[in-house]
Amino acid sequence: MFENLSNKLDKAFKTLKGQGRITEINVASTVKEIRKVLIDADVNFKVAKSVTENILKEALGQEVLISVKPGELLTKIVYDELTRLMGSTKADMNLRGDPAVILMSGLQGSGKTTFTGKLGAMLKKQGKQVLLVACDVYRPAAVEQLKVVGAQAGVEVFSMPESKDPIEIARKGIEHARQTHKKVVVVDTAGRLAVDEEMMQEIENIKRAINPSETLFVVDAMTGQDAVNTAKTFNERIDFDGVVLTKLDGDSRGGAALSIRAVVEKPIKFIGTSEKLDGVDAFHPDRMAQRILGMGDVISLVERAQQVFDEEEARRINQKIRKNKFDYDDFLSQIQQIQKMGNFKDVVSMIPGVGKMMKDVEIDDNAFKPVIAMIQSMTPKERANPDIIVGNRRKRIANGSGTNLQAVNNMIKQFEEMRKMMKKVSGMQGKMPSFMR
Repeated sequence: MFENLSNKLDKAFKTLKGQGRITEINVASTVKEIRKVLIDADVNFKVAKSVTENILKEALGQEVLISVKPGELLTKIVYDELTRLMGSTKADMNLRGDPAVILMSGLQGSGKTTFTGKLGAMLKKQGKQVLLVACDVYRPAAVEQLKVVGAQAGVEVFSMPESKDPIEIARKGIEHARQTHKKVVVVDTAGRLAVDEEMMQEIENIKRAINPSETLFVVDAMTGQDAVNTAKTFNERIDFDGVVLTKLDGDSRGGAALSIRAVVEKPIKFIGTSEKLDGVDAFHPDRMAQRILGMGDVISLVERAQQVFDEEEARRINQKIRKNKFDYDDFLSQIQQIQKMGNFKDVVSMIPGVGKMMKDVEIDDNAFKPVIAMIQSMTPKERANPDIIVGNRRKRIANGSGTNLQAVNNMIKQFEEMRKMMKKVSGMQGKMPSFMR
């Protein structure tokens, strides 16, 4: 989402000239360019003006160390200001209560029901007993959609087909949660328009009736500045506790994420990063600022990897690498685990320096598909014994995978080079002192 914003900010920093000190003369044009970049990214004009004024004030007269260029110093100042703008620190949910009740609100089509299921899956992974309550009695198939998402997450969904009263359904759902010893209830409500007075009154009534410990407003980041205006209207009516930005993997300009905290004065608590069930992350202002400025986000990358990679599996793979026994089954397992980490370009952007280096490179999420097809076209014996795949075996694999002989030859060559590199790295680790491994 922030790729275009990141590229433009990078160009703005490179225009900064000057030796030894940042002055009003040499920084003015850069700050002006930063303001233009923020407005182009659909950041609220008043917010963009305030941010750049703060950057200019902080930058003026700062001594530039011998080892730090003026552009690098300004990057640090902008990073601090963006972090502050988005809330400074991660905001946690309030899960007090027995059970804790989370009320979902938002516009029609914002991805609220899907996020409700994702949140249920996330809470379950944290060891909490969760119940989802289907209170959207207006949209056709809304209840069924939540049941499907709930089934995928392995979380129970409560519904009352005989009732068209969302308040009654919510209350009965919470009572059911108490009886079944659920610790968290997530109440999914109908999407509504901010201009629909009857529906806005309904969400107010639901909140008053169930007194949730946490009210979240779900908004589509693709709607840009309109998302901020809608959030402001909803906040005036239901005084929500936090914002969920969905569809950050889309082609939005990023202005909503940068503006919404400053305009509404409520924190962003979650972001939707993909359509997958695990495509949701807690929002960290500092990490997002790092990614906007092309610094990467190693902590989030490690956290994603920890969620996906199995320690026992990692030990098994490491042993096979040491014995030079790494085969195509192991390779396929590693590819599938990488895919679970989410959008590949998004993952790459978290690696410091690599995001900038690959900003003009098209990374297709389907790039692994031909490789997977080739491996799946091998016999179990071939997967376990890569060295036997020669001649007619390669032709059969090409035909079976819908590729060609050249593609199979290239894949096998790359696999062999990767095996050699893994063996070399493993050998170097064996020679290191134990405290360095």
